[in-house]
Amino acid sequence: MGLSGIDWAYFGAALAASGGGIGSAIGITIVSHAATGVVSEDSEKFGRILPLAAMPGTQGIYGFITALLVFIFFGVFDGSVDLSAHEGLRVFFSCLPVALVCLVSGIYQGSTAVGSAGMVARRDEDAGKALIFPALVETYAVFSLIVTIIMMLYVTAG
Repeated sequence: MGLSGIDWAYFGAALAASGGGIGSAIGITIVSHAATGVVSEDSEKFGRILPLAAMPGTQGIYGFITALLVFIFFGVFDGSVDLSAHEGLRVFFSCLPVALVCLVSGIYQGSTAVGSAGMVARRDEDAGKALIFPALVETYAVFSLIVTIIMMLYVTAG
């Protein structure tokens, strides 16, 4: 017994949500270790450190958005699911860019943000510059979401 189209679509949605969520959880944990150290030394820096700690959370949002788009585009919410196994497999492959890239980029964004937290600890006036380095990692998560959406639109076009 093979997987049906909706089974493949659910599998892709689950991978996207899980990969993004895992990457975000690990990334936030990594940067939070450094962030709490900085804030424990100077609680006035909390507002400057918080964006660095929250930034890896976007990968989880991209995974969540991808799963929602699968449900919306392919009729899960309105009960009109009609996917062949081939179409479902294409939906599954559409979800892989977000699932894989967000898993890895969330972790590396957290690692990059640790260095940025150290920068804020030493040079409070460079807090804006410190956001740039983790944001560079974010670029690839955004690209993966764009590729996933384009691929899903291609599947919906037939």
